[in-house]
Amino acid sequence: MDTGDQKPKISETKDGSTTLYSPLFDQHYHNPNGAVAESKIVFFETPGLLKELQSRNHLAIFEMGFGTGLNFILLKHYLEELQNPPTVDFYSVEAYPVDPDTAAQFDFGEELNRHKPGEILKSIFTEVNPGANSFSISESLTLNLFIGTFEEYPKPDQPIHFFFQDPFSPDVNAELWTPEVFQSLKSYADSSATLSTYCAASSARAAMAVAGWKIARAPGALGKREMTLASLNEKNLGSYKRVNEHRLIERYQKGDFD
Repeated sequence: MDTGDQKPKISETKDGSTTLYSPLFDQHYHNPNGAVAESKIVFFETPGLLKELQSRNHLAIFEMGFGTGLNFILLKHYLEELQNPPTVDFYSVEAYPVDPDTAAQFDFGEELNRHKPGEILKSIFTEVNPGANSFSISESLTLNLFIGTFEEYPKPDQPIHFFFQDPFSPDVNAELWTPEVFQSLKSYADSSATLSTYCAASSARAAMAVAGWKIARAPGALGKREMTLASLNEKNLGSYKRVNEHRLIERYQKGDFD
């Protein structure tokens, strides 16, 4: 956990919601142009998760980097808006859990604040222990939160339908953007799984390609030109522009991203 000068600091984004700035990684946890707005676009709207929540009976989601818990709180909100929500098992891994008192101060905007997310997150971060933790949040939502590194993370006990690849960027957290990581995620995946990430770096896409994912470009959120979608089934990428996976693999093998 970050301590002293390395402790994350609350920062307001341009849509009014808060995020954290990490001195350890010298990056914000979310887009400074809007934390909530970015998460909605990258992880719920673009990969089609919102539609799936309305039509499926059950979904399993894996998130790389629980961070502030924003994506989880957004998911909880969307489920509560549905008359007949599916059951969702949400798996996440976090190496640097947030201090409970810091979590209590998060402001996710009027829409989400109605459900008192700060209280929920403070309770979660107060109760977590190193290793596996499970929280029954509601009849439709279970949080399985692993405190530790991804290297230590045990394989989920069911196939994953949606992946939120949301750690710090490859520039500062390269170990979570390797072919080995994406191969592990592939081993977790349902045959129809979709992975979404804010990241559009060629090195990250190359790592996905080497691991066997099909990849597409999608419009980025809030001033970012692009984001990335990936799937084991290219049909899930719809009309989004595909990248040339073979060319990325060649470049990776040549050492272009070393």
